[in-house]
Amino acid sequence: MGALLALLDPVEPTRAPDCGGILTPLGLSYLAEVSKPHAEVALRWDLMARRASDLFLGSMEPSRNRITSVEVVGLWLSLIPEAGLRLDINVELRVAPLNSASPRSAVPMPVRISIQADLHVDMGPDGNLQLLTSSCRPTVQAQSTREAERSAPSFPGHRVGKSSRSILDKEVDVDKLCLDISKLLLLPNEQLMSLTALYPVTPSCQLQYLPLAAPVFSKQGIALSLQTTFQVEGAVVPVPVSPVPFSMPELASTRTSHLILALSEHFYTSLYFTLERSGAFNMTIPSTLTTATLAQKITQVGSLYHEDLPVTLSAALRSSPRVMLEEGRAALKLFLTVHIGAGSPDFQSFLSVSVDVTAGLQLSVSDTRMMISTAVIEDAELSLAASNVGPVPVGAPRTPQETEHEPTLPRFALQAALLEELFLDPVCQQVPAWMDDVLREGVHLPHPSRFTYTDARVVIHKDYVLVPCNLKLQSTMA
Repeated sequence: MGALLALLDPVEPTRAPDCGGILTPLGLSYLAEVSKPHAEVALRWDLMARRASDLFLGSMEPSRNRITSVEVVGLWLSLIPEAGLRLDINVELRVAPLNSASPRSAVPMPVRISIQADLHVDMGPDGNLQLLTSSCRPTVQAQSTREAERSAPSFPGHRVGKSSRSILDKEVDVDKLCLDISKLLLLPNEQLMSLTALYPVTPSCQLQYLPLAAPVFSKQGIALSLQTTFQVEGAVVPVPVSPVPFSMPELASTRTSHLILALSEHFYTSLYFTLERSGAFNMTIPSTLTTATLAQKITQVGSLYHEDLPVTLSAALRSSPRVMLEEGRAALKLFLTVHIGAGSPDFQSFLSVSVDVTAGLQLSVSDTRMMISTAVIEDAELSLAASNVGPVPVGAPRTPQETEHEPTLPRFALQAALLEELFLDPVCQQVPAWMDDVLREGVHLPHPSRFTYTDARVVIHKDYVLVPCNLKLQSTMA
């Protein structure tokens, strides 16, 4: 019965990472830096705006004091290896009597709140990552200044006494602050959820990065493994399984960049596989040939057309593209079938050739997108696949001197030479341009929604690509 039920259950798709990233200690420091003004705004709302609203509502025990200023003087994030993060935040407040008959007693009392919280990241049931609080330890201190000592002798020291603490408790509910301490960072859960957004590649093709597990915390940084899923017209495309499992590479140093992305060879091959499945690489290639000029080389073509028509090449992939990554080099192998014909709108093919090309790939990063451009064709092989005009001749008639050594050459080699002479140049010129046009918008990299990447470099290694970069909070949010 158990075996039968197992057969009835749907088969789970293979879940394996094909890319990932490491947020370095330097990146954590930057996140702490940009979170500082955000934390100040959030604390002012909690400690000043809400207190003011309480006064209008008429509290049963109205406060005799008011908070006049809130300043975040320090905010730090540090790694706790194999556990999570530690958040330290120091806040300086000024508390003044609400109604004071004496100017001396109206001098605001300086108060410091120190909060230390331990945070960790869990995988939610919906597959999204969530930043949660493990523990929170708040302390409150009254800081004496010369002016405060003269005007408020009841607060002589840095530690808050019982009477002072009871007054401050009415103004500052530190335990309440600890209930949602992560909100003092720059909307961390919103940023984590944005990692799983659906990004467009072409009008019909999208990709999505899905975390496979909670991130790993180490001295090197926060490492997250991701699996890329591709969709065409809203339907998930089952890409071939990678023959080599991908894992985040060991990095020599993470001291100079905020973030280091890693993209496997399988990631790029899956991208091109999906685009091929979507029909993005079905291309029409213009040619300078006409049926009349082609008939001079292949006489049978002349009998098919009574008028001179432009020759058109219609190309499609007969097998999935393959990306190859080596040290310092990326290349794309394409396996094309090119149909040669004429006529519009009724295209009639009279020759089909197989063209296998290898093109170099140039990789760069713009904003949060990987830009992929196809360099010139590095290697190409062309052979006859099918003919509707009978045998293809070896070429135009030659002089006896030219044909003196011809018998030593295979007939198919001479045939391939003629086909290459006629059709290889337009293929090698137009295919890279078509590929570049398909990917002209680039491919979105995994990124938090409010950040962009700067100072990005692309380092190509065997089987994977590294992208060390820095984070930058978008100016509209800063």
